[in-house]
Amino acid sequence: MSPLIWSLLITGLSTGTVITMSSHHWLLAWLGLELNTLSILPIISKSHHPRATEAATKYFLIQAMAAALIMFASTLNAWQTGHWSITNTTNMVTITMITLALLFKLGAAPMHAWYPEILQGSTLTTAMILTTWQKLAPMTLLYMISPHLPQQLILVTGLLSALVGGWSGLNQTQTRKIMAFSSIAHMGWLIIALHLSLTLTTTTLLIYITMTSTMFLALNTMTIKTLTDMGLAWSQSPSLMTMVMISIMSLGGLPPLTGFLPKWLILSALCQNNLIQLSVLLAAASLPSLFFYTRMAYFTVLTIPPNTTSTHLKWRFKPKLTCGLTTTVTTTLMLLTLTPLLITT
Repeated sequence: MSPLIWSLLITGLSTGTVITMSSHHWLLAWLGLELNTLSILPIISKSHHPRATEAATKYFLIQAMAAALIMFASTLNAWQTGHWSITNTTNMVTITMITLALLFKLGAAPMHAWYPEILQGSTLTTAMILTTWQKLAPMTLLYMISPHLPQQLILVTGLLSALVGGWSGLNQTQTRKIMAFSSIAHMGWLIIALHLSLTLTTTTLLIYITMTSTMFLALNTMTIKTLTDMGLAWSQSPSLMTMVMISIMSLGGLPPLTGFLPKWLILSALCQNNLIQLSVLLAAASLPSLFFYTRMAYFTVLTIPPNTTSTHLKWRFKPKLTCGLTTTVTTTLMLLTLTPLLITT
C-alpha cells in the first residue's frame, strides 16, 4: 500500500471518529461511524490474505448492520419527538435499540462472536486499532445517552461480557484471539463503570487502551502470534519479555500494577451503590481471565526451550524498542501510585 493511500485511510479513520465524538446530531454521528468503517476496511484487508479478506467482509456486514439499526432508531426518535439531538433521546424503545447497536459495535457479549474471528484475520497492528481506537466512537455515544440508558440491560451485558470473555479465552492458543477475549472481558467492566460514573468510565477506558496497546506493540515487535512463540522469544530479548510478563499481569488486574486500579475502583463503587452480589460475581468472573493471563506469563518466562545453537542465547534478532512501546509499558506498570489523586478528584 502506497504512503499516500495509507495516509488517506488513517486520516479518514481519525476524522470519522472525531466527527462522531464532536457531534450532537444523530445524522452527523452516523456519518462519522460510516466514514470510520469505510476507512478501516482496506486496512484490514491490505495483507491480501483470504483470511484478511474474510475478516474485512465480516467487519463490514457487522458494522453496517449496527449503523443501520442506529439510523432506524434515530429516525424513529425524530418521528416521535421532532428533533435529532443525541442528548435528548428519551424514548425507551429508541434508547434500547441504540444501546444494543452500540454494544454490537463494541463486541460486548452476547453479540461478540464476530470479534475474535476478525482479530484473528487481521495483522497485529490492525488488531490493535480495532481493540483501541475503534472503541472511542461507540463509547462516546454511550456517554452522551448515559442518563437514559436501560440500567438492567447495561449491568447484565457487562456481567455477561466479563464471564464470556474469561471462560472463552481459556482454550485459546492464538495471541490475537486471547487479546480479543481479553477485550470482551474488559468491555464488561467498562460497561458496568458506565452505570456508576462517567469519570470512572473514562479512567477505565484510558487504562484499557494503554494496557492493550502495550501488549500489541510488544507482540508485534517480537512477532509473537501463538503461545509457542512466546516461549521461544525469551532468548531473543529477555528484558522485553520480562516487561511483557509484567504487562500481562497488569492486564489481569494484579496489584501493585496499573490494571488493578480500575477494577478496584469499580468494585468499590458497586459496593457503595449496594450492588454487593454484582460485585462478587464480577470479581469471580475475572478469575478465568487471570488464569489465561497467568498461563501467558508462564509461557513467556518460565518455559525456556532447549537451545538449538552452540550459543547459550540466540542473539539473532534484536527488537527495536520504540518510544511508544517504552511509554505504554511504563504507564501499564506504574500508574497505580496516582490512585489517591484519582479518588480525591
